[in-house]
Amino acid sequence: MKIFFRRAHVCLLSGVCVSIAACSGGGSSTPPPTNQTYTLTVNSTTPATGVAIAVSPADNSGAGNGTTNFTRSYNSGISVTLTAPVTAGGNSFSSWSGCGTGATAVCTVTMSANATVTANYTAPVIKAPTVTVTPASISITTGQSLVVTVAVSGSASAPTPTGTVTLTSGSYTSAGATLSGGNTSITVPAGSLVPGADTLTVTYTPDTASSSTYSTATGAANITVTALTTPIVTVTPSPASITTAQTVQVTIAVTGAAGGLTPTGTVTLTSGSYTSAVTALSGGAATVSVGAGVLPAGTDTLKAAYTPDAASAEVYSSTSGTGTVTVTSVVAITPNPATVTIGATQQFNATVTGASGVNTVTWSVAAQGSTLSPGTITAAGLFTTPYPAPATVIVTATSTVDTTKSGSVIVTLSSPAKSAGPALSVDAGRQTHAISPDIYGVNAYNLDNASALSANVALTRWGGNNTSRYNYQLNASNAGADYYFENGVGSGGVWPTGKFDDLVATAAPLGIKVVGTANVLGWVAKDTTSCSFPKSTYADQFAFDPYSGTCGDGEYANQTYITGNIPTAANRVVDPTAWNSAWATHVTGTYGTAASNKGVAVWDLDNEPSWWDTNHRDVHPLPSTYDEVTNNGIAAAKAIKTADATAEVSGPVIDYWWNYFYSKKDIELGWSSGPCNQPWDNPVDRKAHGGVPLIEYYLQQFKTSETTYGKRLLDYVDIHSYFAATYNGASVGLTTAGDTGAQQARMNSTRALWDPTYTDPNFPQPNYTTDAKYTSSCAVPAQAPQLIPMLKTWVANDYPGTKIAIDEYNFGGLESINGAVTQADILGIFGREGLDLGALWPTAAYSQEGPGNMAFAVYRNYDGKKSGFGDTALWSSSADQGKLSVYGAVRASDNAVTIVIINKTYGDLTSSLALNNIATTTTSAQAYLYSNANLTSIVAQPAVKVTPPTGSGTTSTMTTTFPAQSITLLVVPN
Repeated sequence: MKIFFRRAHVCLLSGVCVSIAACSGGGSSTPPPTNQTYTLTVNSTTPATGVAIAVSPADNSGAGNGTTNFTRSYNSGISVTLTAPVTAGGNSFSSWSGCGTGATAVCTVTMSANATVTANYTAPVIKAPTVTVTPASISITTGQSLVVTVAVSGSASAPTPTGTVTLTSGSYTSAGATLSGGNTSITVPAGSLVPGADTLTVTYTPDTASSSTYSTATGAANITVTALTTPIVTVTPSPASITTAQTVQVTIAVTGAAGGLTPTGTVTLTSGSYTSAVTALSGGAATVSVGAGVLPAGTDTLKAAYTPDAASAEVYSSTSGTGTVTVTSVVAITPNPATVTIGATQQFNATVTGASGVNTVTWSVAAQGSTLSPGTITAAGLFTTPYPAPATVIVTATSTVDTTKSGSVIVTLSSPAKSAGPALSVDAGRQTHAISPDIYGVNAYNLDNASALSANVALTRWGGNNTSRYNYQLNASNAGADYYFENGVGSGGVWPTGKFDDLVATAAPLGIKVVGTANVLGWVAKDTTSCSFPKSTYADQFAFDPYSGTCGDGEYANQTYITGNIPTAANRVVDPTAWNSAWATHVTGTYGTAASNKGVAVWDLDNEPSWWDTNHRDVHPLPSTYDEVTNNGIAAAKAIKTADATAEVSGPVIDYWWNYFYSKKDIELGWSSGPCNQPWDNPVDRKAHGGVPLIEYYLQQFKTSETTYGKRLLDYVDIHSYFAATYNGASVGLTTAGDTGAQQARMNSTRALWDPTYTDPNFPQPNYTTDAKYTSSCAVPAQAPQLIPMLKTWVANDYPGTKIAIDEYNFGGLESINGAVTQADILGIFGREGLDLGALWPTAAYSQEGPGNMAFAVYRNYDGKKSGFGDTALWSSSADQGKLSVYGAVRASDNAVTIVIINKTYGDLTSSLALNNIATTTTSAQAYLYSNANLTSIVAQPAVKVTPPTGSGTTSTMTTTFPAQSITLLVVPN
């Protein structure tokens, strides 16, 4: 039997094709041939590993491209192509080893045995380029700038270098300059090179693109630098001797090098506090005229400063020269010279000679070389110092007969010498009462977020004249006499937007209680656009709104009040009961009750009824009475308490000394009655109410209402306290700091809050016939206000359990350290005396009264972390409260004793502080200081040593210095 074979070609997945013999019949005893498998190893040098090699085709296991070093397995006869990258590891491909392709990056290997191939790399050759430095000039002066051209070049076949160059010479180093086409330029500013032979060295630094070809390189060039010439400045006054009434002509000559450039530029003449205008030279000279009275009497030095212009600045340096002139005064001032201690006064006297007529002068004072206040001087020549103070001031007297004749004296202001202060004492074992956090409150008028947070105020009051007629339904109010009786949006300047609801919503998340103002007046604004005295109705008014021109001030041209106007022109009548019930219900429904800490905590019963007949005369032309204030207040309070039983109520919100004791009706009748035309002269309203002072009557009636209605309707007896002293005929409250006389009056007048020995002629006894010291004389004796003790006495006598509040007060100076010192003293007094609620009324925007805010921060946020003064008052004492006030408290959170010491003087005081019943292990206290040295922050001080008691004693001691006009807080571990 014949056997036939046929062949077939079978290709494997690997791409290798083999021939297979197939049998068309029968069998064979010979096995088919088997392929041999070989290993291909791929390596690299420089770098030895990590080179990515492309491999084609994939090996028997499907592996293709690889990273050296690696292996691949192939059947015999397979042709494998390997492709190496041109660069690897910063080096360049040079050749293959084990492959016949030489220096090309592609290698082909036919697998007939195990094989090893290696991709070889070599590092590039880096060469230093040539750096050529070419200055624009090889000789300059120190007043000239210099342009230096730099060229960096490689070999002819090499790429153009790229990167930066830097020029150095002596202590001068330029900024890096970037090459462009291998070139750049560097400008050396005038004055950068020192005189002499300078070497300009330029250093080339390649960038990434050139670093594989070029190394750092340097080049240099030499240059000669000549120093500027200093010209001579000659100052010649003419005449050389004048009186203070004469003008002097001063000739200034600037002479340069002989035969050289004539100096050009400007000169300025100075003498003491005088500085002339800048004057240009002409031909190297200029003339300055100094007017009469500019130079003080004596021998004055005239200094002329020369400044070259651009042309001369390359040759001449700036310099100066001096001359002298003798000035004789025709107005002699004594004492001369004068030194005044800050906080004191000095009487100056003047004698006029050479002028006919009476020997009188006008006085003025100016600061020398300072923007600080110069203090004040009276028409009689009494000078009062400022604080903070410039080093010197100049006091000038000018003849009233011949104003060309004057005299001046330079006054040196000196700080008082450091001295011993009064002894201080705090007893940690004598806790007197809890300190209400609500005393650290402010009015929301002119408040801002930053001030509220930095001061960490506990309470904010929405009050003031235009809140009396606020319409919460329309967010509208009437400004009354404060601004042309106009209606407007919001309540004007009240944080954050003027809208009452926004105040409630903003304050609650910050943990700030809100005091609102309820309506007792019985009128609200009817819209946001009307006014009570429109020009269309009353054309003949004294003044109109300068912006709109359509609303008047409610006065005829002769400044008498317009009467008989229609109140509903801009307002509508409301019933205090229904209105306040709806308003309080709105607040509780929208935000929550007072108890939730989201609503209104306290409602004031309107605002200052003593001025309803003036500020609100368009709707309330008649003065307020006992019955109106009391009965309408009770009705409003009942409505509020019915809507929110957890809310508190405060009244009568009276601001005026006489109104504490008489109704406004009584006061105005007294002003128009004899024999004294004083508030007590015709008190018909008080007589009709049993002779009881108004606020005491108010308390008595609210006490009766508690019995009538079965609940307390009044929680606070509330007054406004504008008791800052009068100085030179005006109150220091609601003003800036003023001179040290005003400042001392301000600090002293805080005693009105508590001191039985402090009186003020503005606050005499009420002089009702039942007063112990009643007199029929018009000269009524002064009475110590003792505001807080007086409020406590009224409460004890007329309605026990009522808390006391002062929710408006202002002693002024809040933009200054003096205002901060005063405000800190007030807050200390509030805590010590047991006030329950207090709210400052600002002088201006709180953002402009940083020192006033800092006074609050001393008690509420002294470290910026809301750490505060203690919450229980301790017995504290100062041997002289007028110099050093001291207030102590214990803090419940850590039992630390906190002590505020206030230096009210203008000199540093060193005092010893006795700490009774402090832990005997206490050896140091933290200290914080607020003073004029830094008005923007309370500054932590070094710890103060505490000396523990000896033996069986219980008194620790500490001694430290309290800087002038400062607030110190001590935190004593206990």
